[in-house]
Amino acid sequence: MPITDLYAAPVTAPETSESRFDRVLIQGTSGSGKTTLSEALAKVLGVERLELDGLYHQPDWTPLDVDEFRERVAAFAAQPAWVVDGNYSQVRNILWPRATMIALIDLPRRVVMTRIIKRTVLRIVRRERLWNDNRESWRNALSRDPQRNIVVWSWTTHSKYHETVPREARESVGAERVVVLSRARDVRRFLDAASRGE
Repeated sequence: MPITDLYAAPVTAPETSESRFDRVLIQGTSGSGKTTLSEALAKVLGVERLELDGLYHQPDWTPLDVDEFRERVAAFAAQPAWVVDGNYSQVRNILWPRATMIALIDLPRRVVMTRIIKRTVLRIVRRERLWNDNRESWRNALSRDPQRNIVVWSWTTHSKYHETVPREARESVGAERVVVLSRARDVRRFLDAASRGE
């Protein structure tokens, strides 16, 4: 099937009898806290978790073939319960319709930038191993190219996840399945609600 057809392929919408925490997709700009929330949420719910960055970025930061990326995401999303974090447009039409809830982390830019700068510097200094043995580097951190510099990427995409993505998500799946977490305490309350099964 051509990739353009795959992008258009419909995915079955959630049943009305399902819990809103059955399949949660967490999105937001880099440094907003997607991974931290998804790890905690998956633990609370007792479900499997998929981090899209970890799947997409193969060794030496080589991107996974888009068709394979979509196939593997679709296979994971077919499960009855899960938590996924990540923003890839290539799999949006797979995950958005399937998710019982889309949680968008929309913290203030100053908060996100403080987090992403600190995280990036620590990862470089500690030579922290990321997905598939990849590491962040000073060369990328000093680049002005948002495709290489995660800090610049976060700065340039912040407004997208503040305005455009929440609007598109509501238009796509309905406002009742979209939650925007705009403060740290919203994130904590969200996790508390999940632990209580609300």
